[in-house]
Amino acid sequence: MTVDISELTGDYVLDPAHTRIGFVARHAMVTKVRGAFHQFDGTAHLDGTEPARSTAQVVIKAESIDTGVEQRDQHLRTNDFLDVPNFPDITFRSTSVEPRSDTEYRVTGDLTIKDTTRPVTIDIAYTGNAVDPYGNLRVGLEGSVTISRKEFGVTWNAPLEGGGVLVGDKITLEFDISAIKQG
Repeated sequence: MTVDISELTGDYVLDPAHTRIGFVARHAMVTKVRGAFHQFDGTAHLDGTEPARSTAQVVIKAESIDTGVEQRDQHLRTNDFLDVPNFPDITFRSTSVEPRSDTEYRVTGDLTIKDTTRPVTIDIAYTGNAVDPYGNLRVGLEGSVTISRKEFGVTWNAPLEGGGVLVGDKITLEFDISAIKQG
């Protein structure tokens, strides 16, 4: 059963078991490393009638970074990259939502990594809604944004013998969201 988008107004929480917050980074100039954060909390207020009045907040536990290679993950947790002991959280707080179509939105907000806050704009697509077997209304959203890690103080790198660097500057953040309506 689906619900008309105008009926979606309400408060939501991200379902961590069915949500993925991932990233893609260029490695050694020739391939991509993919990973995800497995611990996070997120809330949203969706306004189905006036989407511009919607809001979202996400807090990601930086220590939960996972690329599938423990040695690399340990390095990513150090001061060379995320400096988890000093900056345990990565946060996003929306500042505006701009409807682009009935199912596409441009969400602008403040992203904070390592105590550096910069505005980012994420293109988000509404992928549908359903009532699950437990009676919960779920909303699906997908989106991505590419950021410069250097703009957030994540500057470590190593030169390659043939030219270039080990880690690319551009990082694509990916969001596959399942949110559950509260109340």
